[in-house]
Amino acid sequence: MYTGMFALAAGLITLRFLPGLPSAGWLLLMVTAGGLLLACRGWPVGLYVLALCWACFQGQRALDNRLADSFDGRTLWVEGRVIGLPQQSGTSVRFELQGAKSRHGALPATIRLSWYGGPAVNSGERWRLAVKLKKPKGLLNPQGFDFEAWLLAQRIGATGTVKQGHLQEAASHAWRDGLRQRLLRIDAQGRASWLAALVLGDGSGLSRDDWTLLQATGTVHLLVISGQHIGLFAGLIYGFIALLARYGLWPRRLPWLPWACALAFIGATGYGVLAGFEVPVQRACMMLGLVLAWRLWFRQLGVWLPFLLALNAVLIVEPLASLRAGFWLSFSAVAVLLFTFSGRLGAWGWRAMWLRPHGLIALGLFPMLWILDLPISLTGPLANLIAVPWISLAVLPTALLGTLLLSVPWLGENLLWLSGGLIDGLVQGLSLLADVFTPWLPVSVPIYIWLLSAAGVLILLLPAGMVLRPLGWPLVLLALFAPREQIPRGQVEVLQLDVGQGLAIALRTRNHTLLYDAGPKSGNLDQGERVVVPVLRSLGVAELDLMLLSHADSDHAGGALAVQRGVSVKRVISGDVPGLAEPLRAQPCVSGETWEWDGVSFSLWQWAGASDSNQKSCVLQVQAGDERLLLTGDIDARAERALLQSPLGVPTRWLQAPHHGSKTSSSMVFLKALAPEIVLISRGHGNSFGHPHPQVMARYLALGVQVLDSAEQGAVKFRLGASGKAESMRDQRRFWRD
Repeated sequence: MYTGMFALAAGLITLRFLPGLPSAGWLLLMVTAGGLLLACRGWPVGLYVLALCWACFQGQRALDNRLADSFDGRTLWVEGRVIGLPQQSGTSVRFELQGAKSRHGALPATIRLSWYGGPAVNSGERWRLAVKLKKPKGLLNPQGFDFEAWLLAQRIGATGTVKQGHLQEAASHAWRDGLRQRLLRIDAQGRASWLAALVLGDGSGLSRDDWTLLQATGTVHLLVISGQHIGLFAGLIYGFIALLARYGLWPRRLPWLPWACALAFIGATGYGVLAGFEVPVQRACMMLGLVLAWRLWFRQLGVWLPFLLALNAVLIVEPLASLRAGFWLSFSAVAVLLFTFSGRLGAWGWRAMWLRPHGLIALGLFPMLWILDLPISLTGPLANLIAVPWISLAVLPTALLGTLLLSVPWLGENLLWLSGGLIDGLVQGLSLLADVFTPWLPVSVPIYIWLLSAAGVLILLLPAGMVLRPLGWPLVLLALFAPREQIPRGQVEVLQLDVGQGLAIALRTRNHTLLYDAGPKSGNLDQGERVVVPVLRSLGVAELDLMLLSHADSDHAGGALAVQRGVSVKRVISGDVPGLAEPLRAQPCVSGETWEWDGVSFSLWQWAGASDSNQKSCVLQVQAGDERLLLTGDIDARAERALLQSPLGVPTRWLQAPHHGSKTSSSMVFLKALAPEIVLISRGHGNSFGHPHPQVMARYLALGVQVLDSAEQGAVKFRLGASGKAESMRDQRRFWRD
């Protein structure tokens, strides 16, 4: 039985690692082979193959549901119904439209839309909208969040921006949205948005600072309704009935165990419905049902049976669940507890039962967080030691009871007021912990280093007295002291980050790091914080020798403040110092300034006749051996002509396209004089500026220049001075990427 379940799970999980999906013909052959293997008693392999076929079939269905290429970037009138809870942020709202129809052709079943400056949108309403549609696309960076995989796992086939719209039909049966609005109006001591997150799973009301606090203390899972909340609520019901039965207060004519299991499952499922019953909650309820059934009838078969049954049930219902980090973390946490608790003789005291699970989970999830490129909270075990019982025993019961009793005058609102106060006290305590340590993001290492460190964690989770346990900590500490790749003297590693419509390029020599521009910032979306800082930390960069901001436009300098907060910056230079944000203290760009780091030379230039911020862009030339790289910011054709008269106007192999490939730049005279072989373009997919302009692309094509476009390739990395080729994130094939 166990062998078959392992084979089934392995086949379903393999989907996550496929570079591409098999064609229909190959899939039919695989199904036939799997059936023959089952008939010939090769059932483990047969189950693996059939499970893989099912996963591939579902993956292809999700891909086929994506927006057609002919609609990408077009504005169409569509009509559909709003589902879920719309997320309001300032003057914008983000929501999902289901069953969208257009007279121009078939559309994906679910579309994720943003409406800036539009009216309030409520769940259940039917709208007719003019939408600029886009194929699912996200930023691709090392150790970055894979938005495309997330969209596919959600079975969202397109994204879009609403231009205008008309309400066709008012909301019907939108009780969750109405309940959310009522919760947000409650006097909950300033924590109404936290109550909405805890009760309804709606975190849209939490501020960026709130999420940063939760991430820093490793307590995000407490405000994102998942298996832990479902399990805690079920455990409260089960424990309450067990306590009544123990003291003779439960009716003797009713067997307490079946009633405890049934009521725990009903209560947890009701909570799941209240929270929207999305995939993580469905997964939790399914697993809870199997655990309770095991507790009633199959306890003699061992603790791993419900785990494997739940794992396979979740993956069979939704094979794309393996694309989500939450799937791996939730099942890994349960596996760690099963492994550590089931392998020990004797019972632990109440102190050990309270203290040890948090440390064990923190240790056990360390390799999974590392491989998933997620930050690791150093204060997480201590924070959860306090927060988990606080939420489960105090906040959650009062919040749910208050929500259920809202119709009772005075009682429901006062319970929610009390729950809000309990949350506020917890937030104050978490804030103190967050000030101690920032989350740690381990640097990227070869896979064998990760495997050794993961083996060390497994050894440490073994029962005390095992012979191998002394080897555990040295292996785990490889994460801190892993050997890092050394950049040879005379070379510089160049990484153009994928920051959307903006620019950020990291340059690393053997002992120094320079950041050219810091990515864009628009409203609450700061790519300096979301992209640049995490990538620098993953590279092991704790300090920048120089942050060079070409000019003051927000798409180049918007993320600079976040970079300064995230890493130490020795020096800042800008081509437009007066235009920068006030806290930034930068030195002006000085034409002719040169320096050398580790055998690599750097030179600055700025047009003396510049009249606007773009023309003031501080240009950087980097030379490693016989290779040159020219970073130009947003200079236009006039500044290009002036640059050709400077010492930097010499042939260069690598060129950062001026002004993202704008029509006003990359003149033919400029390109012929520099004779670049490769051009780097950093821009947003489907941007409103039309970058890069078709005329500019035609010039590159006419001159035989290779174009590396961040919107198409994601982040791009190469070694200047090695005369090699560039690597892009899309070179790492995944079946969900075009």
